[in-house]
Amino acid sequence: MSMTSNEFAALSDRVQGPVFVPSDAGYDAERTGFQTFGRRRPQVVVGAVDADDVRAAVEFAAARELPVAVQATGHGIPAEGEGGLLITTNRMTGVQIVRERRTAWFEAGVPWSAVIEAAADAELAPLCGSAPHVGAVSYTLGGGLGHLARRYGYAADHVRTVDIVTADGRLRQITAESDPELLWALCGAGGNFGVVTGVEVELMPVSSLYGGGLYFDAHLIGEVLRAWQQWTRDLPEEMTSSVALVPFPDVPALPEPLRGRHVVHVRIAHVGDRAAGERLVEPLRAVGEPLIDSVREMPYREVGSICNDPVQPMPYLTANAVLRDFDDAAIKTLLGLVGPDAPQQCVVEVRHLGGALSRPAGNCVGNRDAAYVFGVNSVVDDSTAAVARELQNQVMREMAPWSTGGRFLNFLSGESADVDKVREAYDEADYQRLVALKRTYDPTNRFRLNHNIPPA
Repeated sequence: MSMTSNEFAALSDRVQGPVFVPSDAGYDAERTGFQTFGRRRPQVVVGAVDADDVRAAVEFAAARELPVAVQATGHGIPAEGEGGLLITTNRMTGVQIVRERRTAWFEAGVPWSAVIEAAADAELAPLCGSAPHVGAVSYTLGGGLGHLARRYGYAADHVRTVDIVTADGRLRQITAESDPELLWALCGAGGNFGVVTGVEVELMPVSSLYGGGLYFDAHLIGEVLRAWQQWTRDLPEEMTSSVALVPFPDVPALPEPLRGRHVVHVRIAHVGDRAAGERLVEPLRAVGEPLIDSVREMPYREVGSICNDPVQPMPYLTANAVLRDFDDAAIKTLLGLVGPDAPQQCVVEVRHLGGALSRPAGNCVGNRDAAYVFGVNSVVDDSTAAVARELQNQVMREMAPWSTGGRFLNFLSGESADVDKVREAYDEADYQRLVALKRTYDPTNRFRLNHNIPPA
């Protein structure tokens, strides 16, 4: 629906943060996050500075029957959208660490880097992901699969409280005591029930780990993948790892050994004794001479160096599937599609699951019986998107014999975050339970520009 300048002025008067419309100079910068392909085009953007701003924005949208979208860092924009109201939370940056309780509370715009630093001063660690610049709230409520995952589980498994503005404009604090059913749903499907303004999570007694990366050249890719999948068959929970195929450009910003090479990057994170970690990594080092071996004992605040994920915004398409196995036949199939000789270059990662990830935790995070999750990411523009899309679809089809049929919610972005794929991130009984809760808390599907679970 169209809105008058007086309506926008009234909204501006109600909030402390800035309000943008498409004709404003700051509109494009405000709506653009890390993912720059298929950006949202809202009618109005509210740059919230606190929970009261969020409440005012939700009430404004409800009165005009506008859908509401939320963006922190914009890494996993789950849906394109024309119109509606976008709440950006990057100005909400509060972090509080309570060392005695081993907890962290952080607001909706906080990236993991801020929590990592604050917790490190207390010799504690959050269950953050591979990229410290990702938003902590959205990551956590989507599941959260990080470097300590096999030892401690998903980030969503350790949520204590959630502060949320629901569709009726109420700010609520949800705990296991106040509303166990809604907390169960928020931890794995949070964006469907309101705008989360803050989360309290448990921190882990970890100040350092044995981790880093082993980078091998293209001629060793097949051998490294086979060695890694055999190695993962018998690992203690203290070891979390993944392996990625990465085509590096030939640019001076990269370390010289990686420039212009298609490499296999084994990512290692071991919680515990350094000597034990070194013994565990020996079979991987024995595969061949690495281009780079950065595996070492490191303070947890350096955990982002393990994957060295890119920090500059980029346009990309992504797809993922949960696997029951990743055997030699699966490796052969995958390399035939996206190996160094593939017609289009893309990044492929396979993450080892199991351990604490396989145990029930009183929330709706699904596919806990999976052994691996793999994803395909392609940097695209308008001229290359169709080819990348077809390649990703082909990879998903041909890897289907090893798939459970499930998806991982945090890795669904843009086109891959349609309603059917979102459903595949949950066990079916849990999905039906989420639908019933959606009917209770958001019957008009106000919060649908997300990893959406429709109320009907």
